[in-house]
Amino acid sequence: MRIIVTGSLAYDYIMNFPGKFADHILPDKVHMLTVSFLVDSMKKMRGGTAGNIAYTLAMLNAKTAVVSAAGQDFAEYRDFMTGKGIDVRGIKVVPNEFTASCFINTDQANNQIVAFYPGAVVHAREVTLASLGLEKGDWVIISPTDPESMAKHTAECKKAGVSYIFDPGKQVPRLEKAQILAGLDGCAAFVGNDYEFGMMAKSTGLTEQQLFDMAPLTVMTRGDQGSRFIVKGQPVVEIPIAKPTSVVDPTGAGDAYLGALAFGLAKKLPHAVTGRIAALAATYAIELKGCQEHFFSVDDFARRYQTTFGETLNLG
Repeated sequence: MRIIVTGSLAYDYIMNFPGKFADHILPDKVHMLTVSFLVDSMKKMRGGTAGNIAYTLAMLNAKTAVVSAAGQDFAEYRDFMTGKGIDVRGIKVVPNEFTASCFINTDQANNQIVAFYPGAVVHAREVTLASLGLEKGDWVIISPTDPESMAKHTAECKKAGVSYIFDPGKQVPRLEKAQILAGLDGCAAFVGNDYEFGMMAKSTGLTEQQLFDMAPLTVMTRGDQGSRFIVKGQPVVEIPIAKPTSVVDPTGAGDAYLGALAFGLAKKLPHAVTGRIAALAATYAIELKGCQEHFFSVDDFARRYQTTFGETLNLG
C-alpha cells in the first residue's frame, strides 16, 4: 500500500527587511511606485503542498510517491526527497523552466510583500497516476495545485477505484462549482478549514452541511481550536491540538496535518487516534520556520504523542 501525493512543488525564498515598508512608501506617489528594499537575510527553503505532505509521510515511514512537476533547478530538491525514501518517478522535470517559486519579504512589523511564480507546476497535468502503476490498495491525496491537474487526477482515482482524499485548500477561489462537486463525489475524505468550507458553500450554492453529507468523512481544521471529524449519522469527533513549545511559523502546518491524516486513514486507525496524529504532526511544523525544517523519528513521535495525549501509540 502506497500513499501517492499530488500537488505542487516549490521553493520558498524567505527574506527579512530590517525596517518598515511603510516608512519608504509615499502615499501621494503610489501611482508611480518605485521602491527597492535591501534585505539583510535570505533563505531558500523547500516547499509546495506535495513536497510538504510527502515529507511528513516519509518521517512516519509510509511508502510515499509524488506526482507533480518541477523545473530545471529541481536536482537538489529531488535528491533530498530520494534520500527520505520518497518515490520521485511521478515528477515531471520541465527543461528551460523553473520550479514554482515564492518570494517573501517580511519587514519588522510582519508586513509582507510576496511574489509567486507558478513555473513548471502547470505541467503536472501531463503526468498520470497510471504511470506509477496505480493499485487498488493505494491511497491518493488530491492537494491544492493547478485546477486542471486536480480534476485530472481525481478522475483517474475514480476510474481506478482507489481511495482518495480531496483537499482543495487554497485553490477554492479558482475552482468552479462542477470541479468542487466532482472532487467530492467518490472521495474517501473531504478536508478543509472552516473558512474554506464557507467559501465552497458559497461557490456551490449548497449549505456546509449539504457538502458534509456528500462525503463519507469530512475533516474540518480550526487552527488553535483543534479539528473535527464529521461522519453522517455519527457524533462529531472533536480533536484537540497538540500544544507547541512555541509558535514560530504556521506555514506548512496544514500540509503536515494532511500527510499524517492520510497515514492514519490508510492504516484504518480510529478517527480519534488519526486526528491526534495529524494534530501532533502539524505542531512539529509550526515550531520552526519553514515547511520541511523540522524532524522526528517514529519513536520520538510516539513518545511525544503519549506525553501530549496520555495514550500509547503504536505506529508499527
